[in-house]
Amino acid sequence: MTIYHFPCPANEPVKSYAPGSPERKELQDELTRLSSGTVEIPVIIGGREVYTGDTGTVVMPHDHRQVLATYHKAGVKEVEAAVAAAVQAQKEWERFPWEERAAILLRIAELAVKKYRALLNAATMLGQSKNAFQAEIDSACENIDFLRFNAHYAGRIYSDQPHSEAGVINRMEYRPLEGFVLAVTPFNFTAIASNLNLSPVLMGNTTLWKPATTALFSNYFLMKVFQEAGLPAGVVNFLPGAGRIIGNAALASPHFAGLHFTGSTATFDQLWQTAANNLSGYRSYPRLVGETGGKDFVIAHPSAKAQELAVALVRGSFEYQGQKCSASSRAYIPSNLWPEVKQQLCDMLATIKTGDVRDFSNYHNAVIDETSFDTIMSYIDRARNAPEATIIAGGKGDKSQGYFIQPTVIEVSDPHFVTMEEEIFGPALSVYVYPENKWTETLQLLDETSPYGLTGAVFAQDRHALVDAAQRLRYAAGNIYFNDKSTGAVVGQQPFGGARRSGTNDKAGSYLNLLRWTSPRTIKECLVPPIDYRYPFLN
Repeated sequence: MTIYHFPCPANEPVKSYAPGSPERKELQDELTRLSSGTVEIPVIIGGREVYTGDTGTVVMPHDHRQVLATYHKAGVKEVEAAVAAAVQAQKEWERFPWEERAAILLRIAELAVKKYRALLNAATMLGQSKNAFQAEIDSACENIDFLRFNAHYAGRIYSDQPHSEAGVINRMEYRPLEGFVLAVTPFNFTAIASNLNLSPVLMGNTTLWKPATTALFSNYFLMKVFQEAGLPAGVVNFLPGAGRIIGNAALASPHFAGLHFTGSTATFDQLWQTAANNLSGYRSYPRLVGETGGKDFVIAHPSAKAQELAVALVRGSFEYQGQKCSASSRAYIPSNLWPEVKQQLCDMLATIKTGDVRDFSNYHNAVIDETSFDTIMSYIDRARNAPEATIIAGGKGDKSQGYFIQPTVIEVSDPHFVTMEEEIFGPALSVYVYPENKWTETLQLLDETSPYGLTGAVFAQDRHALVDAAQRLRYAAGNIYFNDKSTGAVVGQQPFGGARRSGTNDKAGSYLNLLRWTSPRTIKECLVPPIDYRYPFLN
């Protein structure tokens, strides 16, 4: 038997998709191929494809008349079958040497690099309305990074062993959880869908996967890559369908051992409450890991540079239509900087093109579906009609062909206006201009305004201001950035997660998340056991 350590990898390089590049042509060809037909997506349980006959459709958000796929919905019967398949599969999977499990995940990474990069990116672009760059950093690079870095981190965890004294051998066994993990994955990142399943799987667990319906197109192809890489049947069970039906059925099982979740705070609350109500019926206390909502901030000190700040606001607020968990949606800008920042913001936004992802000149694309469109526009309309708010850029939406909303900037005179406090999850940035001599008071205002604590950015040339902000905003963000936008956490570099109402802060992209999917057991071996019960003090 060998003791193997996977070396610390480098992050996967981001391809440029520049005109004339081979990756651009390959991606455009794949976009054309996938756009020309429809796919039938089954439920997959224990490696078996199940066609329930209860179907729905997946459309392009930027052209909702075009159907990409028909999918079959799982019901209670399918969930119960998936539970049985996952419990059975774990008996063999947990006995696999951990490096063999890691090897399968690394094969998935290699397939994503060399064989299916264009497919996964194109499916993400068409199904989730991401432009080429946003898809590349997600379904290619971040997905690959999670797989490679997790293999390295797992080796570090298994190598962490307790101290042994003379005559005693102490060992730590990192068992998987006893039962299955329910992975509830979001629409906005294909990489998160992969990681929410495969980080527990790496540690010997099996999963029931409830993918977001609006990400089914890419997620189905991802599942097929898992299978091609040799992931045994039943280790991941793919369950499209209604979240409430699947969640309630899964959490009713005594074998429910963990929840790996990314989505809304309200949904996570509901799942947590359901688990609490069922607690006495479980074989063990379940692990609940969730990354939820956010109201991510940017705050600028009077010493900040206007151009750097303006660029960060455009990128951090409007890339992927503001539908990143980390997207900045409220900004606090000092009065001395605002005139220049405002001008630069408006100038940049005037050059941004909005439209179909297949046109590579479009920086901005569609929001995910009609419900999101209507919700976002309702906030923009409230701002339009409120005396304490002024729309200084954008403000218009059109859902006749695709769910398009212009990048919108709202200047507010009331720092507690609704768009400064509530999560919108779309291309709407609210700005409060504070008196430049009120830095400390504004930090306190920022900290007390939102129930969330996910990401934030501080812009300042004054080092004292950066240190001051980090201390005063200690719990306002689990990921905080100095002089950079609030988005773009990289696996292995900025482990991701927030606290307060933004989740359990278990830091995806680090060893910390993997530890949550283990149930350690200590083994002590006494080499020569004592043969007399009496201690020396008794003599």
